[in-house]
Amino acid sequence: MKNLIAVLILSALYFSTAFGQKVEDFKLVDALSGKDFFLSDHNQSKGIVLIFTSLNCPFSKLYEERIVQLHDSFSGQGFVFAMINPHVAVEEEEQAAHIKERAAERNIAFAFLMDDKQVVAKQLGITKLPEVVLITPSPTGHSIAYRGAIDNNPQVAANANIKYLENALNAVQNRRNPSPSSSRPVGCNLRSIDL
Repeated sequence: MKNLIAVLILSALYFSTAFGQKVEDFKLVDALSGKDFFLSDHNQSKGIVLIFTSLNCPFSKLYEERIVQLHDSFSGQGFVFAMINPHVAVEEEEQAAHIKERAAERNIAFAFLMDDKQVVAKQLGITKLPEVVLITPSPTGHSIAYRGAIDNNPQVAANANIKYLENALNAVQNRRNPSPSSSRPVGCNLRSIDL
């Protein structure tokens, strides 16, 4: 019984700190525009959606159309979208020229950031691609409102019956905390670089 109570207390502490987690400002270069993207430049937005992805991950490819649709639905409501590629320094095929080609093919008309040193991926504890982090700004800083999967069916969009990210965006839009505030992402493992 004591062990069960200890586990429950530790779980509560983990979830209360993990998903109100403060996010430090960062600067990454947008492969599409060549401009710097600062998290702090979006303090007036309702939320910043960061989608960690790569060009070669089959799971990431399956989600690209859905991500563009979510952007088209929510960007006009005050949400900022940015894809982040933490594999830029891992594979030659992940470089800026290839990112621009993919963005043109898939009609990605928002920031596609290069996390070449994986600083932001490490700061946010990213382990899978794709993995999404929804950050909300406030006067006291940025915090994570939701993290995890985009939905519950990577293979077939039409069969996804739990749309985690869409539900989280609607919750923030309606000034509520997303529930659930996390889900388990499914996809390719993030390949770490040794600096």
